[in-house]
Amino acid sequence: MHPNPAFRSEPRTRNLTFARERGFGTLSINADQGPLISHIPFILNETGEEAELHLVRSNPIARAVTAPTPAVIAVTGADGYISPDWYAVADQVPTWNYVAVHLRGTLHPMDHGLMRAQLDKLSGHFEEMLRPKPVWTADKMTKDVLERMMRQILPFRFDIAEVHGTWKLGQNKPDAVREAAARHLNASPIGQETALLAALMLGVRTAE
Repeated sequence: MHPNPAFRSEPRTRNLTFARERGFGTLSINADQGPLISHIPFILNETGEEAELHLVRSNPIARAVTAPTPAVIAVTGADGYISPDWYAVADQVPTWNYVAVHLRGTLHPMDHGLMRAQLDKLSGHFEEMLRPKPVWTADKMTKDVLERMMRQILPFRFDIAEVHGTWKLGQNKPDAVREAAARHLNASPIGQETALLAALMLGVRTAE
């Protein structure tokens, strides 16, 4: 997380809403051989106190987490390079604006008997977002194939203790300067979802 408090003032509720809507992040734990990382979809409950996810059995994290283990899920959003020229004022330096939320807590292995219920919950969450497409359910699969695939994955629960968000949108710049940069960023090819990031920058208001 960025140390500048200007970029870390968003409330817990907005950070959790962002993480919930994103539903995809980077899971990391410490292990004897060093940090282990996996990119995972997850579903966050309504209170933001826990998330559910699953990992393939052969995943190093799945093998390592046989008991409650400290972990972090990093959820990233829009990001983009900001050229100093875009500010149209002197003595600026290049930077990178972005949105990111870190969820810190404890990863718990779950009973494998809960795998089907978790799979249905996770797929149902994302399938609902695709309506009016008919919702896919695991019932559409051949029973033997589904059971074979479920034996290859393990369910986990992530209890969330801390939520930290960075919304680095140029809040440390005067409005006119930041807005000038946002207008250039809107069409920039450097970054991800730069138009969305530009809109977030334009939505910021600071005291000059």
